[in-house]
Amino acid sequence: MAQAKKGDRVKVHYTGRLSDGEVFDSSECKEDDCGCTSGPLEFTIGEGEVIPGFEDAIIGMNPGESKTVVIPVDQAYGERMEEMVAEVERSALPPTITPELGQQLEVEQEGGQVFQVVITNVTDTMVTIDANHPLAGRDLTFDLKLMEIC
Repeated sequence: MAQAKKGDRVKVHYTGRLSDGEVFDSSECKEDDCGCTSGPLEFTIGEGEVIPGFEDAIIGMNPGESKTVVIPVDQAYGERMEEMVAEVERSALPPTITPELGQQLEVEQEGGQVFQVVITNVTDTMVTIDANHPLAGRDLTFDLKLMEIC
């Protein structure tokens, strides 16, 4: 049986959990679960389509094999960086936006680069935005099952 290796296109079922056991994503839906991805994740190992630790965990697996891995911060979304948190004056936001805690916005930098931020604090005059990935600074646990090497 062939083992997964760099360059292979694979299909993987997964469930991602935080250190407290909270599930943040899953490819396997249950009847009462309305926020999961439907069907296995398909990607090419070595192409950078998923976080490095996820790719590394799949290498060497056989189709049908399952395992649980803990992916450390540096192999997941990296450390949380305070320099990616900024306070902006509420008046600097477009007038069509009513800022709310947890709201996601797209921000365009000079040069046209667009990235996502999350509003983490709102006052009468200021809004705090965070451009860190929501899972930055966290070790992630994944239950993995290699379904297929395509």
